[in-house]
Amino acid sequence: MGSVKVISDSGVFRDLASGCSGRKWDRCVGFPDGGASPSLRQCATGGCSVQRSNGAVADPPPGINRAADNPASPTGTLRAAPNDPSAMADRENLVYQAKLAEQAERYDEMVESMKNVASMDVELTVEERNLLSVAYKNVIGARRASWRIISSLEQKEENKGGEDKLKMIREYRKTVEKELKSICNDILDVLDKHLILAAVTGESKVFYYKMKGDYHRYLAEFATGNDRKEAAENSLVAYKAASDIAMIELPPTHPIRLGLALNFSVFYYEILNSPDRACKLAKEAFDNAIAELDTLSEESYKDSTLIMQLLRDNLTLWTSDVDLCVKQIIE
Repeated sequence: MGSVKVISDSGVFRDLASGCSGRKWDRCVGFPDGGASPSLRQCATGGCSVQRSNGAVADPPPGINRAADNPASPTGTLRAAPNDPSAMADRENLVYQAKLAEQAERYDEMVESMKNVASMDVELTVEERNLLSVAYKNVIGARRASWRIISSLEQKEENKGGEDKLKMIREYRKTVEKELKSICNDILDVLDKHLILAAVTGESKVFYYKMKGDYHRYLAEFATGNDRKEAAENSLVAYKAASDIAMIELPPTHPIRLGLALNFSVFYYEILNSPDRACKLAKEAFDNAIAELDTLSEESYKDSTLIMQLLRDNLTLWTSDVDLCVKQIIE
């Protein structure tokens, strides 16, 4: 299997084969070329990406500017916080604590700070939204990496027939799955009870529904039976809700709309095992963006064209996979 590109809940693209992009991240996840079982890819220092909070799409490669970083940007115009000075001070302090935790790479504490901000039931600023997203992405990312390593080891041990070690590996995998489920349910609870209800702008609504789809997709990655079916259905509903709003509120070239199309198509390909629908969705998003490329602002140009390239990369990969399957059937 080749290199599948995906946008994180906060918007940053991930390469599931190499895991590398942008900034340093020493725990990058990937699927080995030619294999179905996942594994961890170690990336050289500086070659991988910690999901950072400095962008509307979350973490662009160095040098890319984001329109939504600008407080004067239309997409940054959000509902005002409560007028209570003490509440505003608490909010500012929590945001600063989250920034400190991010710099120290203490993402569990970053999650707690931003979860408290989200619980204030006001629409988050672009910066706050990305801080929350980045915090959860890094917390869940470490566990997803662990799960893939353990699953790969489990498969190898099954091939060897080593029952004693296999039992230990399976128990360890279940421990990681319990942590994954807890994190996913935590952010999904925040989204349902606070963020989606408080969202005012179309951009923020798409962002949160996309995020909801992503975390249900993460649950579907390791769940089995009815649990997997339920997670996949919930993910599909959330992605469709995000898509319905994006079609009306956001232009085809908007980075969040493009990122949604990228992740939604990956969901079709990897979770629903539907390459036809994955290709159709990705191609439509790419073609619609191409048609309006000349209307892009300078601030959004790099962001949008980057994601469009990822859509095209996946289309190339998926089309070749489908062609190979057809060829094998014919032979």
